[in-house]
Amino acid sequence: MASRRPPQPASPGKLPKPPTGKPLGVSLNRALSKLGLCSRTQAELLITEGRVRVGGKVVRDPALRVDLNRDSIVVDGEKVIAERKVYVMLNKPRGLVTTRDDPQQRDTVYACLEALDLPFISPVGRLDKASEGLLLMTNDTRFANRLMDPASHLPKTYHVQVATVPDAAMLETLRAGATVDGEILTANSIDLLRSGGRTAWLEVVLDEGRNRHIRRLLAAHDIEVLRLIRIAIGGLRLGDLAKGTARHLTAEELALLGG
Repeated sequence: MASRRPPQPASPGKLPKPPTGKPLGVSLNRALSKLGLCSRTQAELLITEGRVRVGGKVVRDPALRVDLNRDSIVVDGEKVIAERKVYVMLNKPRGLVTTRDDPQQRDTVYACLEALDLPFISPVGRLDKASEGLLLMTNDTRFANRLMDPASHLPKTYHVQVATVPDAAMLETLRAGATVDGEILTANSIDLLRSGGRTAWLEVVLDEGRNRHIRRLLAAHDIEVLRLIRIAIGGLRLGDLAKGTARHLTAEELALLGG
């Protein structure tokens, strides 16, 4: 029987490739984000300016693959150490955009975090500028990706004020969904909460979050949205958290999200 050649070690400075042929590790700009230093966009700027060293060498390629468990990454002479995992809930007010850096210089949700001593954290999903309510933010990318994965079917509950009082027939029509710009938009449930005068509040539950999902679904039936508030994500509810304020999740709340 022929002798089997022992596996050869990887060349110094290179990451071995898995059987699929895909490179191991993550891109350098993503690594800086995962370590809690800054956003990927900010990381790209640091890298292209020559302020980042990997293994003692200046790197200017944001796409360079690095191994967070092996490679030493230094920014402006300081070694980057992984920040503690942080999980925050925010009651987002209307008028703020869900981003770190806005090209149009609009106010962002990060203005609500100034009272907390936090590492760099990112929103888990988005609420558009006109929407309000429960927004999660974290530096745990694995946790965030799991919550945003459509396969998780994590329900998100919204209270929506509309400029009409839908009757039973209209509610059934809304529950049937609509096709908008080639996308099929549906909801898990749509129920009338209360009505008064010419307006009503609906409770809408989704298990996916397409861009402006509820607004587009209702607009397809000529229904104007006056307010849109997310009040729950899975078993985690907004509760009495004051508008524009944020706080850390408790261990019990994190468990409700499977964390």
